Amino acid sequence: MALLNICVYPDPVLREKARPIGMVDAAVRRLIDDMAETMYDAPGIGLAANQVGKPLRVIVIDLQREEDPHGLIVLVNPEIVQASGELVWEEGCLSVPEFFAEVHRHEKVTVRGLNADGKPVEIQADGLLAVALQHEIDHLNGRLFIDHLNPIKRDIFKRKWKKRLLEASV
Repeated sequence: MALLNICVYPDPVLREKARPIGMVDAAVRRLIDDMAETMYDAPGIGLAANQVGKPLRVIVIDLQREEDPHGLIVLVNPEIVQASGELVWEEGCLSVPEFFAEVHRHEKVTVRGLNADGKPVEIQADGLLAVALQHEIDHLNGRLFIDHLNPIKRDIFKRKWKKRLLEASV
């Protein structure tokens, strides 16, 4: 396993629509292992392949809570097949470090995809897991959580981010 570099906004790969995986083979499983190691090291609770420069439809999630029975969730070619309700959750992102904002999401989702063995799986989720699934699947579609902000909050984010980038370059 290896730690991968996490791409940071405004890296163009974060805006790419990820390509579907044809078959879960050794290379995909290696990517999954590397993504999981990178996510845990960051630390984060989710990571999409485009965040590590690979525009492929792969996500890993681990809420890292004792009360969560799932542990590490791996989904290849995930898609939301059902969604209902609404909630507001404060989100952050490994690709947009040190910025947090409240985002409106579906309260419950059903997601289908393949596991690390290439077998079909379906996950019904609510709360934080539903938010994490939607957040990571957004990444695969070239969307970031900041895209869900209203225009005023997005403008504030862009100003703060621009200032941060200028300070970092000095």
